[in-house]
Amino acid sequence: MLTAIVGINWGDEGKGRMVDLLSENYDVVVRYQGGNNAGHTVINERGKFILNLLPSGILRDSTVNVMGPGMVIDVEHLFGEVARLREAGINVTPENLKISDRATICMPYHKLLDILEEDRLGDAKFGSTRRGIAPVYADKYMKKAFRMGDLLHPESLKKRLPGILEWKNLTVNKGYGHEELMVDAIYEWLEKYGMPFADYICDTTRYLTDATNNGKKVMFEAQLGALRDIDFGIYPYTSSSSTIAAYAPIGSGIPAQKLDNVIGIMKAYSSCVGEGPFTCELFGEKGEELRQAGGEYGAATGRPRRVGGFDVPASRYGILMQGADCIALTKLDILSYLKEIPVCVKYDVNGELVDYFPSGDDLANAKPVYEYHEGWCCDISNCRRFEDLPVAAQNYVRYIEKVTDCRIKYISVGADRDQYIEL
Repeated sequence: MLTAIVGINWGDEGKGRMVDLLSENYDVVVRYQGGNNAGHTVINERGKFILNLLPSGILRDSTVNVMGPGMVIDVEHLFGEVARLREAGINVTPENLKISDRATICMPYHKLLDILEEDRLGDAKFGSTRRGIAPVYADKYMKKAFRMGDLLHPESLKKRLPGILEWKNLTVNKGYGHEELMVDAIYEWLEKYGMPFADYICDTTRYLTDATNNGKKVMFEAQLGALRDIDFGIYPYTSSSSTIAAYAPIGSGIPAQKLDNVIGIMKAYSSCVGEGPFTCELFGEKGEELRQAGGEYGAATGRPRRVGGFDVPASRYGILMQGADCIALTKLDILSYLKEIPVCVKYDVNGELVDYFPSGDDLANAKPVYEYHEGWCCDISNCRRFEDLPVAAQNYVRYIEKVTDCRIKYISVGADRDQYIEL
C-alpha cells in the first residue's frame, strides 16, 4: 500500500497531524520534497512537536522514516531538530531514520542569498521563509549543489568546495556587496553539522524498493499544498519544488512505483502564509477573530497567517491537481464560535463570475463571492462519531463534500491524536 498525504490548498492544512495519526498503520513514512520551510505541528501524549525537516512518523517507535532525494536538507537545522526530539525522549537512530545520499544540502550561503534577495526586493518580496529553499533548488538544477552522499567522501568534497565558493562569491560579494564566503568556515560547518549524520546516509532507493517488494506499507508526506507547487501553484509565489502527489514516488527515489491512495488535507476554512493572491481573504475584525481562534501563525516562521472562509474554486482545483481519493477535513472545531460561516463560492474576475481557479493576472484581480452557512455555536471537540456533531456541522461537512465532489473520510475536531471522526 502506497499512500500520499498531501495539501489541497496553500499549505498549513494539518498534514503533520494526519500523518502522525495515520502512520500507526504504516511501516515507512517518507518526506519527498521541500526543506525546513515545512512546519508540521503534532500534538500527542508526549507533548507538542513542530517538525520542519523530519517526517512526522518519527514520533512513532514502530515507523521507519526516510528523507528522500527530492528534499533539500539544512544539516544545521536537522542537527538541532534531532537534538530537541531526543531531549523529549524520542528515539532517532540510523534504524528509524534514513537519509538519501541524493538529497541536496542546503548550505549557509543559500540562506544568506535568500535573505539578501528578499531584503533587496523590499515591498515586492515573495514572502520567502528566508531559509534558502529557492537558492538551493536553483543550484541543484544548475548542477552546482552538494548532496548528502558527498559527506561520505570528504576529500572529494574539499576539492570541489573552493570552485563552488569562487562562483558563489560572484553573487554574494560582487553582486550584493556582502563579505566573501570562506572555504574553511563552510567546511567546518559541514564537519560540525553534516558529518554526524554519516551513519544515516544511504541508498534510500534500494531501501524503499526492498520495502515495497516485501509488501511494506509506505506513506509519503508532502510539504506545503497544491497551490504552492512550482508548476501548478500561484507562481511565482510558490515553493521551489513539486508539492503534488504525482511527484511522491519520484521525490522519494522510487519513480517506477504507483500510488494506491491519495489523501488530501484541507481546513474547514482557508489560511495562507506569505505573499501572493489569496482571493478569499478576510480582513479587519473578522479576519483577526478567525486568526486568533485557529492559532494561525506559521509553525516554521511564526508569521501571522492570512485567513479566509472555505474557498470552493481553490479547493476543487487543489483536489484535481492532487488526484485526491478522499479528504481529511481539519480544524472544523475552530468554526464553532461563528453564527454564520463564510464560504467563498465563486470569483468575480473583471466582472465575470467564475467557479474555476484562474491563474496569472486573472487570479490576481479576482474578488471573492461569499455565501454564509448556519453555524453551530457549541463545542464539538468531544464528538467521535459523525452523528454526534450538531446538525449544522453535519450540513456544513456534507456541503463541502458536495461542492468539491470528493469524499470526506476524516474530520478533525481538535489537535490531539484522538480528536477526530472517521466516516
